[in-house]
Amino acid sequence: MPAERPDSLGGDQELWALAAGGDVAAFGELFDRHVAGVWNYAYRLTGSWATAEDLASLTFLTAWRRVGEVTLVNDSARPWLYTVTANLARREQRRLGRFAAVLTRLPRNPVVRDHAEDVAGQVDADRRLKAVLDAVAKLPRAERRAVELCLLGGLSNGEAAAVLGIAEPSVRARISRARTRLRELLRDTGVLAGGDF
Repeated sequence: MPAERPDSLGGDQELWALAAGGDVAAFGELFDRHVAGVWNYAYRLTGSWATAEDLASLTFLTAWRRVGEVTLVNDSARPWLYTVTANLARREQRRLGRFAAVLTRLPRNPVVRDHAEDVAGQVDADRRLKAVLDAVAKLPRAERRAVELCLLGGLSNGEAAAVLGIAEPSVRARISRARTRLRELLRDTGVLAGGDF
């Protein structure tokens, strides 16, 4: 994924208005600015590179379809894009849950896989991310949304406050409580060795 681009061609609000008027290049600039952040956020929510790619594509498809209906907050498209991504990720997780339920009813044939050593690091990283995502899912809804937007999504407390419709100090308090809970939930998993929370 490319690095996020600076706001060299005007603010997001200006580009959004141009895109709403049919300016494909303006929408392309918005895409270029935010695709890396949206993809990273989707990956942190799902733990899957392929799913993150799909969710990033669907997020921008949704943005293109709704560009004329949406008003941006604080001249940034990122909070709205992250909200769409989170909603799509939840829908995908529900779909996968239904699929997994069907799979449990199928007869199992044991398969022995030979894993190469270069895959071991990725497997460990995926395990750690899964443990974190499982712990985040156990948080109360208000804390979970703040964590998804700020810690996983990289939004500022102010941006998250705008998305959630609450005061910025409330976001900070939710993040603080969530960090305490996450440390407790992840204490025995080995995930906290890097001091993530």
